Amino acid sequence: MFDAISQLIGADQALPHRAQRLAMYQRVLDGTLYDDLPYAFQDERNGAGDYIPLRQRRPSVRYGLCRMVVEDSVALLFSAGHFPSIDCPEPAVAKALGDVIRENQLNALMIDAALAGSVGSVALWMRVLRGKLHFSVIRTLYLTPIWRAEAPDSLEAVTERYRVRGAELIERGYRDIDPTLSYWFQRRWTATDELWFDPLPVDADAAWQLDEARSVRHDLGFVPIVWVRNLPGGDDIDGACTFRPAIETSIEIDYQLSQVGRGLKYASDPTLLIKEPASTDREMIKGAGNALVVSENGDAKLLEIGGTASAAVIDYVRTLREFALESVHGNRANADRLAVAPSGRALELMNQGLIWLADNLRISYGEGGLLKLLRMVLAARQKFDIIVGGTVMPLFDVNMPITLRWPRWYPASADDRLKEAQAIATLANAGQISRETAVKTLGQQMAITDVEAELSRIRQEQIDDD
Repeated sequence: MFDAISQLIGADQALPHRAQRLAMYQRVLDGTLYDDLPYAFQDERNGAGDYIPLRQRRPSVRYGLCRMVVEDSVALLFSAGHFPSIDCPEPAVAKALGDVIRENQLNALMIDAALAGSVGSVALWMRVLRGKLHFSVIRTLYLTPIWRAEAPDSLEAVTERYRVRGAELIERGYRDIDPTLSYWFQRRWTATDELWFDPLPVDADAAWQLDEARSVRHDLGFVPIVWVRNLPGGDDIDGACTFRPAIETSIEIDYQLSQVGRGLKYASDPTLLIKEPASTDREMIKGAGNALVVSENGDAKLLEIGGTASAAVIDYVRTLREFALESVHGNRANADRLAVAPSGRALELMNQGLIWLADNLRISYGEGGLLKLLRMVLAARQKFDIIVGGTVMPLFDVNMPITLRWPRWYPASADDRLKEAQAIATLANAGQISRETAVKTLGQQMAITDVEAELSRIRQEQIDDD
């Protein structure tokens, strides 16, 4: 069904195949997959009286299962209680990068990036303007990356190219543009420049001309874009789509629920069947206030839909939902089936499939996205003064080891915290872990951002007590 709907919608043949594929995935994610279908679901016949197939109708019910799975997984990834902290042997580096995260609200940026990248990939763009850092999320539908031959994990250039109406270009401030024509828009990021080009008419056979007024030279020495692949299983450009295995089942659910809705409407207003011969030629109107009079050999009935059919469809949809969530590792938890006391560990067991999905996304968007973005900040500091927290950020070694420390999936209950504190205290007293490691382990739960300062206060309190 997904392929049939994709063919009905069509695609811009001037764009590469991956752009067409990502555009369809984006429609599923946004809930706009059916918007371009020509008929409403209740339309059974067209103007010529021909039957309209279901694949050409817009469902009246849209469940949004794929969007739900993506939002649940992203909430476990970068929400307020799940965002990672910076761990570095040099406390000043961890503090500076933590200030960058808070000042630029990188948690909201990474949530947007993980949502947009669920179709396959996403790009994170960094700019330094007047000493301030600015970050943006760019969807990769119209982006084409080029990787360095000697370093396949580093970008050599990224080109953005898409079709735009002339009227939109005029609104952006372009001159000498025909508002009735369509144009190609193009810009390119390199290790030294952000190059803009003059728009070209779609059918024009001309070379691209550099727009020097809009082009910018940044001289960073690297392409200021982090390219994030969503999940393993894709290609060199895009990762695997988070919700691709569930698309067909999600479409089936939408159409089945729409059919149930139509059946309930028919049950409220059943079709009248009159068996000839009737006793009159006048129009017969069904209803409690209108008696139907037929001849001795005639008959009249209301064609109704039994409730068992609707119940069967609901059971079928419930089964489809289970299958779809299982295929994409979504949340299939049911608290009524939980056999252990409610706690953080119990919630993990309930949502094990969703946690597996979020665990894979931590690699893509954590180490492959956020960590690379922070290293890019350290590299940009070598070129420019960057103001963070009202002061110029110090110079640090670009190759400083930096890792992300992720919090637990679900908040621990009071009993969980007590048991963990007792275990850590036992290990520290036995000399199997250091006091610093113990404080770091508990730091996430207790909102301890500066471990050294916390250890100093502990030592001072011990001195005061003595």
